[in-house]
Amino acid sequence: MVNPVIHAAELRRFESDIVRGPGAEDCAIWTGAIGGDGYPRFGVRRGGGERIMLRGNRYALAAARQGQPLEPWERALHGCDNPVCVRVSAPGDVGLLHLVAGSQRDNMEMMARSGRGGGRTVVRRGDHGVAERRARAVALREAVRHGWDAEAVAVALLGSPEPTLW
Repeated sequence: MVNPVIHAAELRRFESDIVRGPGAEDCAIWTGAIGGDGYPRFGVRRGGGERIMLRGNRYALAAARQGQPLEPWERALHGCDNPVCVRVSAPGDVGLLHLVAGSQRDNMEMMARSGRGGGRTVVRRGDHGVAERRARAVALREAVRHGWDAEAVAVALLGSPEPTLW
Protein backbone atom coordinates (compact mmCIF):
# COMPACT_ATOMS: atom_id res chain seq x y z
CA MET A 1 0.00 0.00 0.00
CA VAL A 2 1.17 3.52 -0.78
CA ASN A 3 -0.57 6.21 1.24
CA PRO A 4 -0.17 9.64 -0.42
CA VAL A 5 0.03 11.41 2.96
CA ILE A 6 2.08 8.97 5.02
CA HIS A 7 4.44 8.09 2.16
CA ALA A 8 4.70 11.57 0.58
CA ALA A 9 8.52 11.70 0.77
CA GLU A 10 8.77 8.18 -0.65
CA LEU A 11 6.45 9.15 -3.53
CA ARG A 12 8.55 12.24 -4.31
CA ARG A 13 11.67 10.08 -4.42
CA PHE A 14 9.89 7.61 -6.72
CA GLU A 15 8.71 10.39 -9.06
CA SER A 16 12.23 11.85 -9.20
CA ASP A 17 13.37 8.68 -11.03
CA ILE A 18 10.79 8.95 -13.83
CA VAL A 19 11.08 10.70 -17.18
CA ARG A 20 7.71 11.07 -18.88
CA GLY A 21 7.38 11.32 -22.62
CA PRO A 22 5.48 14.35 -23.94
CA GLY A 23 3.12 12.37 -26.18
CA ALA A 24 -0.29 11.12 -25.15
CA GLU A 25 0.83 7.50 -25.53
CA ASP A 26 4.50 7.83 -24.52
CA CYS A 27 5.87 5.68 -21.73
CA ALA A 28 7.07 6.98 -18.40
CA ILE A 29 10.60 5.57 -18.22
CA TRP A 30 12.15 4.54 -14.92
CA THR A 31 15.70 5.90 -14.52
CA GLY A 32 16.53 4.31 -11.18
CA ALA A 33 17.77 0.81 -10.37
CA ILE A 34 16.99 -1.98 -12.82
CA GLY A 35 17.04 -5.61 -11.75
CA GLY A 36 18.69 -8.46 -13.59
CA ASP A 37 15.32 -9.24 -15.18
CA GLY A 38 14.99 -5.75 -16.72
CA TYR A 39 12.28 -4.50 -14.36
CA PRO A 40 12.59 -1.38 -12.14
CA ARG A 41 13.63 -1.74 -8.52
CA PHE A 42 12.63 0.74 -5.83
CA GLY A 43 13.73 0.55 -2.20
CA VAL A 44 11.48 1.63 0.66
CA ARG A 45 11.78 1.54 4.42
CA ARG A 46 8.67 0.50 6.29
CA GLY A 47 7.82 -0.43 9.84
CA GLY A 48 11.05 -1.08 11.72
CA GLY A 49 13.19 0.65 9.12
CA GLU A 50 14.25 -2.46 7.21
CA ARG A 51 14.79 -1.76 3.52
CA ILE A 52 12.47 -3.60 1.16
CA MET A 53 13.10 -3.77 -2.59
CA LEU A 54 9.97 -3.55 -4.70
CA ARG A 55 9.31 -3.72 -8.41
CA GLY A 56 8.78 -0.18 -9.61
CA ASN A 57 5.79 -1.13 -11.72
CA ARG A 58 3.93 -2.59 -8.71
CA TYR A 59 4.82 0.47 -6.68
CA ALA A 60 3.42 2.71 -9.44
CA LEU A 61 0.16 0.73 -9.48
CA ALA A 62 -0.11 0.93 -5.69
CA ALA A 63 0.60 4.68 -5.74
CA ALA A 64 -2.20 5.19 -8.27
CA ARG A 65 -4.63 3.56 -5.82
CA GLN A 66 -4.35 6.49 -3.39
CA GLY A 67 -3.92 4.36 -0.26
CA GLN A 68 -5.89 1.31 -1.34
CA PRO A 69 -3.68 -1.80 -1.31
CA LEU A 70 -3.05 -4.06 -4.28
CA GLU A 71 -4.46 -7.52 -3.83
CA PRO A 72 -1.77 -10.20 -3.50
CA TRP A 73 -2.97 -11.87 -6.72
CA GLU A 74 -2.82 -8.66 -8.76
CA ARG A 75 0.00 -8.33 -11.24
CA ALA A 76 1.34 -5.26 -13.02
CA LEU A 77 0.65 -5.88 -16.71
CA HIS A 78 2.46 -3.93 -19.42
CA GLY A 79 0.29 -3.22 -22.42
CA CYS A 80 3.22 -1.30 -23.92
CA ASP A 81 5.57 -4.31 -23.56
CA ASN A 82 8.14 -2.06 -21.94
CA PRO A 83 9.31 -3.37 -18.54
CA VAL A 84 10.81 0.00 -17.47
CA CYS A 85 7.55 1.87 -18.10
CA VAL A 86 5.85 2.98 -14.88
CA ARG A 87 2.98 4.93 -16.46
CA VAL A 88 -0.28 3.70 -14.98
CA SER A 89 -3.27 3.62 -17.31
CA ALA A 90 -6.52 4.63 -15.64
CA PRO A 91 -9.69 2.57 -15.99
CA GLY A 92 -11.46 3.70 -19.12
CA ASP A 93 -8.28 4.82 -20.91
CA VAL A 94 -8.27 4.01 -24.60
CA GLY A 95 -5.40 3.57 -27.03
CA LEU A 96 -2.12 2.12 -25.87
CA LEU A 97 -2.40 0.90 -22.30
CA HIS A 98 0.73 1.00 -20.19
CA LEU A 99 0.47 -0.44 -16.67
CA VAL A 100 -2.78 -2.04 -15.64
CA ALA A 101 -3.63 -4.42 -12.82
CA GLY A 102 -4.67 -7.93 -13.70
CA SER A 103 -4.39 -11.58 -12.78
CA GLN A 104 -1.67 -14.00 -13.82
CA ARG A 105 -4.14 -15.38 -16.36
CA ASP A 106 -4.59 -11.87 -17.81
CA ASN A 107 -0.80 -11.60 -17.99
CA MET A 108 -0.49 -14.89 -19.87
CA GLU A 109 -3.23 -13.87 -22.32
CA MET A 110 -1.54 -10.50 -22.97
CA MET A 111 1.79 -12.27 -23.50
CA ALA A 112 0.23 -14.66 -26.01
CA ARG A 113 -1.52 -11.86 -27.94
CA SER A 114 1.72 -9.89 -28.22
CA GLY A 115 3.80 -12.93 -29.15
CA ARG A 116 5.83 -12.89 -25.95
CA GLY A 117 4.62 -16.28 -24.82
CA GLY A 118 6.30 -19.30 -26.18
CA GLY A 119 4.39 -22.31 -25.14
CA ARG A 120 6.23 -25.15 -23.53
CA THR A 121 9.85 -25.68 -24.34
CA VAL A 122 11.09 -29.23 -24.10
CA VAL A 123 14.55 -28.23 -22.94
CA ARG A 124 15.10 -24.93 -21.19
CA ARG A 125 18.39 -23.25 -21.96
CA GLY A 126 19.90 -19.88 -21.40
CA ASP A 127 18.11 -16.87 -20.05
CA HIS A 128 15.09 -16.91 -22.42
CA GLY A 129 15.66 -13.32 -23.51
CA VAL A 130 16.15 -11.92 -20.00
CA ALA A 131 19.59 -10.53 -20.86
CA GLU A 132 18.18 -8.81 -23.94
CA ARG A 133 15.24 -7.43 -21.93
CA ARG A 134 17.63 -6.02 -19.32
CA ALA A 135 19.92 -4.56 -22.00
CA ARG A 136 16.93 -2.82 -23.61
CA ALA A 137 15.80 -1.50 -20.21
CA VAL A 138 19.26 -0.09 -19.51
CA ALA A 139 19.42 1.44 -23.01
CA LEU A 140 16.04 3.13 -22.45
CA ARG A 141 17.13 4.43 -19.06
CA GLU A 142 20.27 5.90 -20.62
CA ALA A 143 18.28 7.36 -23.54
CA VAL A 144 16.26 9.54 -21.15
CA ARG A 145 18.89 10.10 -18.46
CA HIS A 146 18.99 13.84 -19.24
CA GLY A 147 15.36 14.26 -20.33
CA TRP A 148 13.12 12.85 -23.01
CA ASP A 149 14.92 12.26 -26.31
CA ALA A 150 12.43 10.74 -28.77
CA GLU A 151 15.14 9.65 -31.23
CA ALA A 152 17.23 7.95 -28.53
CA VAL A 153 14.12 6.25 -27.14
CA ALA A 154 13.21 4.92 -30.59
CA VAL A 155 16.75 3.57 -31.08
CA ALA A 156 16.67 1.90 -27.64
CA LEU A 157 13.28 0.33 -28.32
CA LEU A 158 14.34 -0.97 -31.72
CA GLY A 159 17.76 -2.04 -30.53
CA SER A 160 19.38 -0.44 -33.57
CA PRO A 161 19.63 2.99 -35.20
CA GLU A 162 18.91 1.38 -38.58
CA PRO A 163 15.41 2.00 -39.99
CA THR A 164 13.00 -0.90 -40.21
CA LEU A 165 10.62 -1.90 -42.98
CA TRP A 166 7.56 -1.44 -40.75
